[in-house]
Amino acid sequence: MNNYSEKCCLIICMLICLFLAGILPAQEALKSAEEEYYGFLVLQGFAERPTLNYRTLSDSVWDIADDTEHPWQEQNLRRFYSLFGDFRMKVYGPELFMSGNTAAPYGHNDGVLWQGRGFNALFKTGVRFEGYGVELTLLPHFAFSQNAHFEIMPSPYESEYGYFWKYERPNSNKGKGGVDAPQRFGDEPFFDWDFGDSEIRYTWKTMTIGFGTQAIWLGPAYFTPILHSNNAPAYPKFDIGLRRQSVTIPWLDWYIGDVEIRLWTGCLEKSDYYDDDDSNRYTMIHGAAFAYAPSFIPGFTFFLNWVDLLPWEWEYAPYILPVDTSNELPDDMKLSFGFSWVIQQIGFEVYWEMGIDDYSPGFLRHLFHAVVYTGGLRKTFKIKPEKNIYFQVLFEYSWMEMTQDFQLQWQYSYYFHHQIIHGYTNRGQWLGNGISPGGNSQYLLFTLYYPRGKSSAFVNRNNPDSNFIYKKAVYASAEEGNLESLWHQHKVNIIAGLSTDYFLNSRFLLSGSIAYNMITNPIYYYDNAQEITFLHNWSFQTCVKLLLN
Repeated sequence: MNNYSEKCCLIICMLICLFLAGILPAQEALKSAEEEYYGFLVLQGFAERPTLNYRTLSDSVWDIADDTEHPWQEQNLRRFYSLFGDFRMKVYGPELFMSGNTAAPYGHNDGVLWQGRGFNALFKTGVRFEGYGVELTLLPHFAFSQNAHFEIMPSPYESEYGYFWKYERPNSNKGKGGVDAPQRFGDEPFFDWDFGDSEIRYTWKTMTIGFGTQAIWLGPAYFTPILHSNNAPAYPKFDIGLRRQSVTIPWLDWYIGDVEIRLWTGCLEKSDYYDDDDSNRYTMIHGAAFAYAPSFIPGFTFFLNWVDLLPWEWEYAPYILPVDTSNELPDDMKLSFGFSWVIQQIGFEVYWEMGIDDYSPGFLRHLFHAVVYTGGLRKTFKIKPEKNIYFQVLFEYSWMEMTQDFQLQWQYSYYFHHQIIHGYTNRGQWLGNGISPGGNSQYLLFTLYYPRGKSSAFVNRNNPDSNFIYKKAVYASAEEGNLESLWHQHKVNIIAGLSTDYFLNSRFLLSGSIAYNMITNPIYYYDNAQEITFLHNWSFQTCVKLLLN
């Protein structure tokens, strides 16, 4: 906290949420164990996704028929408390997450929390009121990080804790491309908080308009979405659009499928570990999301997402739609598109998302210029359906490295930009892929579902930022220097772990996990050393959630 008033506000919010959590019922949250369970039910044909592409806590409203038999049917899901008339309310949590990392930071998709070395904790609880189209959600997040010491690399930014590289364009007036992604948030333990998944919204049928800070998850990716996830702290935004809506051609009475449309504009903020210039503290973000699920291909969805970052000036507010493509705006546009296809008859899903940065006529010369992608497969198996025991396998592949044509141009990374100098971040954390924002990732997950919960085992291999290595070969040649030595300098994470979500009873959900991370070249070869080094990190995580009636 920066001053006394902010500390008082934080304490008052915590006391209010704790009081409400003691008297109200419970409900699942975005990317929670419960919501991921609903995703499993989709593949079994027990549920239908309430969204096509744009997902927030408020949009993630699931419905299961009361007579549907499924593994967690005896657990406390989808609980509401009726007030009067059409008004009802529900509680999120209270939920306490704690983790410990023995040697290095490890954690992702955790909002305001930064899981550094040492002990970390995230507490969240809140309440939601609904009635007559109005939705009010109060769900702040409170975080603590011990932030213990670990070795970091030299930073070219004003802060010694800043990211370890920025790209340069020699003989160009476009300067250097930066990113606000600190390697470490200072050298002391710290508390942090935000309004989390809070918002106020009005919905008429499927037309919706709202203001708040709820995290957005774009696309079908499970682990490494390209444009938006809940990896970074929440930011204030205004949005308007159409929730999943069936479309029928008038007069012909021909149902052609479902559509989903959302526009939003918000305010991003830089961290305290980039520079001391308050004039560039805020960045404007515009976004649009469209999805279509055709009736003639059951389970298939096509989506298109667009975001644009601009300086925080009111003159840029009208550009909530990409109406100016003249390259004269001081902005950073990004686009992603793809599909997901769920085949419930065999319990199978395949999905693909491709992101494009510099989508200009230059792609005609190099088809995959500034392209990144994420794809995955998911399959469920009926182990003992009579006892509600099922098994699921998921594999996801992500590629965020610079395309080869940049070797003939300049240094590059998908989340960097020379005009929006903070990069694609909010308060120092990546808005999209927080695992390998400049590298690649392969993720394999095995999950067993049973009536009292689920247990998982996973393996992940990733290069967090291969572009740091590749940029050294730009403006160079094998004849003039020994580029072969760079081949050994990649940083690699190989992670294996086990996790369990277990219902102690219908009121308590206890989660725990353990992961081992072998880090090869934890600080690359920034000092030109020729010896491969290893760091062994253990991560322990536990979470307890109270589910009230």
